[in-house]
Amino acid sequence: MDVQGDLVHDPLLTGVDVDGHTRQDGLLSALSEAHRIRRLELPVHTMLPVVLRQLLLPIVFDALGVPRSRQEWGERFRRGRFSEEELTRLGEYLGPGRYGNRFRLFDDECPFAQVAGLKALNGETKSVAQLVPSLASGNNVPLFSALCEADELLLAPADALLWLLHVHCWDTASIKTGAEGDPQAKNGKTTGNPTGPLGQLGVVVPTGATLYDTLLLNTPVLPDGLEAGDRPQWAWDERPASLGCKSPAAPAWSERPATGLLDLLTFQARRVRLFTRETEQGVRVHRVIVSAGDRLAWTPSYEPHTAWQYTTKPKKNQPHQRSRRHTSGRAAWQGLNTLLALNLPEQGEGPYTSLLFRQIGDLRADHVLSQQYPLGAETSGLEYGTQSAVVENAIGDDLPLPVNALLAQDKWLRQVLLECVDQADKVARALDALNDDLRRAAGGDPLPRDKGSRPSARFLHSLDQTVRRFLIGLRTVGDDDDDLLERARLAWEQSVQIAADREADQLLAAAPPRAVVGRTVKKGDKEFVYRSGKAIGVFRAKLTQILERAVDERRAMTQEAAA
Repeated sequence: MDVQGDLVHDPLLTGVDVDGHTRQDGLLSALSEAHRIRRLELPVHTMLPVVLRQLLLPIVFDALGVPRSRQEWGERFRRGRFSEEELTRLGEYLGPGRYGNRFRLFDDECPFAQVAGLKALNGETKSVAQLVPSLASGNNVPLFSALCEADELLLAPADALLWLLHVHCWDTASIKTGAEGDPQAKNGKTTGNPTGPLGQLGVVVPTGATLYDTLLLNTPVLPDGLEAGDRPQWAWDERPASLGCKSPAAPAWSERPATGLLDLLTFQARRVRLFTRETEQGVRVHRVIVSAGDRLAWTPSYEPHTAWQYTTKPKKNQPHQRSRRHTSGRAAWQGLNTLLALNLPEQGEGPYTSLLFRQIGDLRADHVLSQQYPLGAETSGLEYGTQSAVVENAIGDDLPLPVNALLAQDKWLRQVLLECVDQADKVARALDALNDDLRRAAGGDPLPRDKGSRPSARFLHSLDQTVRRFLIGLRTVGDDDDDLLERARLAWEQSVQIAADREADQLLAAAPPRAVVGRTVKKGDKEFVYRSGKAIGVFRAKLTQILERAVDERRAMTQEAAA
């Protein structure tokens, strides 16, 4: 491996090919063989948007341009791989005559995504653990971190690259090291830092059957092409001076809007320098400086990787739409109402899905994508705490999606999916109500809303694989397959009922004997009787209302058996 860490040729990216074998590639190899790579092998969910945004997508966009029409997008998709002419252009783009020399991780003069010679005002460096949210560093002390701050962490070049890009996208808003040459650093530090740009979003990435498809699914159709003067971070010196952008290769920074899609994707939210040393295993990164970087003034409407919350009457100086974040503790399928919200709310507030998923629906309407295409949605996010200075939780999930559910003109499949999600949510709430009634019957009080383990969480988790099978199965359901769709809905309700019965039985088994007798609670002028028998009866009545198909099927089978 080149000691300079050559991203173009060194095998710094790990993937899984279509035959299931693990492979290592440099940038040029990964793009050339994108049709042979099923997916990238990355350590955490938050890493996929990082690699796509900070590396692969802007290289492809800048070297080849973006499609100007859905027809052009479809031509690229049907080809299924980069053409020989496109590969030549990518090779030239990443060659020494263009930008190849700017993709060196440890270059002395122009290290990739870093500031050469960056120095802290106090002359100190920090553990490279500062780049990894799951490891203890400063005030960020995860409960189950395998290392403490005093332990030395050594990162191989491939890992250092990923976490370097990760910090530009997801870093906390903690106080940053003051850098020499930064006029805004005071007392050896910089305060008031926002999180990285992705830390302010609920990131949603469409995925396809191969890396090539995933790149294309994340490529917006822009009739006017890219903005004039819009350049990625490695070509910062080509930006017009009139834009007033600070060099990301220098310690000074500014708060500014993105100048276009390439700038947005490669936004340098921190100024970083990696320090290496030789080990028996080769070059390893062991120390780092992370100082303040550019601050994104606002999230532009062309941000491709987030859903939106739309309001018709925003507050003064506020936009009509703002990015939505994921809710901690909820699986991706529980947020289908947002992911499938293809139209702006007619009045008031409501969700609105991402630009890319709306585009996928349009491509399906043009028959570019078949209804059986294995589309996926990968969600990721970080939950911050204490003024966003520490990471409290990581959110990540992936979900198969029926392409037909994104058709704007056909609401039937979306309505089925949303009805199923609503049924699961109602049953989950019924289980929590049952648990509360059993606790009251035993002489206790309901669980506080923010404490304790709830049966609804266990129930929803138990449905996860069922939901995925259901969504994959719906890819085969066409407009005229009413019988198949009805059987699928019945199978779904029966699965929900089995899971709910199992959870309810466990709650009853755990209730003490005194819950059978129960107790009477007086509230004002009214008296309420709580007994386990009554609680389970109320629960069964709710299930009957929620899961009508499953109840009718069970009743018919009982009557048939009796006859």
